[in-house]
Amino acid sequence: MKVILLADVKNVGKKDQIVEVADGYARNFLFVHKLAVPRTERGLEIVDTQKKKVADEFHQKQVEAQAIADKLKDIVLEFEARFSEDGRMYGTISTKQIVDELKSKHKLTLDKRKFIDHFLVNAAGITRLRIELFKGVVGTVTVKVREKK
Repeated sequence: MKVILLADVKNVGKKDQIVEVADGYARNFLFVHKLAVPRTERGLEIVDTQKKKVADEFHQKQVEAQAIADKLKDIVLEFEARFSEDGRMYGTISTKQIVDELKSKHKLTLDKRKFIDHFLVNAAGITRLRIELFKGVVGTVTVKVREKK
């Protein structure tokens, strides 16, 4: 029986692939677990609908990520830190602190693990960090550190 796979199935094939499997395997396993549909006109319509839905969701998430990236351009996060007499900063400004500040003051929720630049913010002045918001969409977070008086 020819079926269209709705998900990757080990030793059978990849998602959206049309494969030939035993009738019993298709009816008793693949169809029951919603891993495949029969290769019919209706089955092809289901697969096309799913592909369109996934593409629409991808596009929507990409647009939302671009909107967040545009918001981040205008935001400057300000932090105060203590410095030694020779100008070195005690500690660093972590990505968690940056994400928490964005969430509390600007209502933006980001993932601290998505920062592309892996260097520490440990000096006075302005630092720009890049963060991957979605595939192909990168935003820039501007961090300004000044001395605590």
